[in-house]
Amino acid sequence: MNNTPKGFKSGFVSIIGRPNVGKSTLLNYVIGQKIAIMSDKPQTTRNKIQGVFTSNESQVVFIDTPGIHKPKHKLGDFMMKVAQNTLREVDLILYVVDAGEAFGSGEEFIIERLKETKTPVFLVINKIDKVQPDDLLGIIETYRTKFDFTEVIPVSALQGSNVPTLMEQIVDHLEEGPQYYPSDQVTDHPERFVVAELIREKVLHLTREEIPHSVAVVIEQMKRRDNDMIYIGATIIVERTSQKGIIIGKQGSMLREVGKRARGDIEALLGSKVFLELWVKVQKDWRNKSTHLRDYGFKEDEY
Repeated sequence: MNNTPKGFKSGFVSIIGRPNVGKSTLLNYVIGQKIAIMSDKPQTTRNKIQGVFTSNESQVVFIDTPGIHKPKHKLGDFMMKVAQNTLREVDLILYVVDAGEAFGSGEEFIIERLKETKTPVFLVINKIDKVQPDDLLGIIETYRTKFDFTEVIPVSALQGSNVPTLMEQIVDHLEEGPQYYPSDQVTDHPERFVVAELIREKVLHLTREEIPHSVAVVIEQMKRRDNDMIYIGATIIVERTSQKGIIIGKQGSMLREVGKRARGDIEALLGSKVFLELWVKVQKDWRNKSTHLRDYGFKEDEY
């Protein structure tokens, strides 16, 4: 973009933290629409999700990483590699923590990783709506003794509390730079990726504990028909036959509900009516097989 105005600031900002601290919620709030899926189940985000925030004065490219955790399979190894590699790629790191969770070994693990980088780090204390204001000082002091954070900013990503202040601080710390993306672009991921994520989100919301981490979604077909409706055919991948039965549900009831909920979000994303057709396929132990990981969009060689 050669027309970047004088004084325009830009940069890349990584959002890291343990699973389920609200990283995706924060990203969606800042961007103003859903591009990262949200769930109360850990390890929801699997790939780097780039969200783009553009104003007249700045452009901030956010990278939402998988929650940092101890890997249990090849997919877990991939997720950890993605999260740690982003620390070296960005201009600023947002380390998001849950105000309602006590400091523990998971936080220690992340802070040890942060000590290996020279990138400035903001501590973002999320979910402040869940704690008493008087408790915040103690939380801040605990983290301050562990690491020299550039800024400490308490927010509620769900309610938007103090998020504008966070954005001001981010822009203040960025240097002058080009506009990397057009003003109306909110993510660098293709529509197929976001559509697949929205379908996976509904599966996470609706199914029991044995389902979530073993689910992938593959978009088989996505095309606009003559009546201007977009046809989408997608396959939900699971690891066991019993999981397939759960997702399909009695007489197909669960699969229909997944489709109904996903279709609403997809139509909002694409700005068009959508005909969504879903299938469920069993692929045993796919999370431990490199070929399947590549097939389902987890390209290890990119990281």
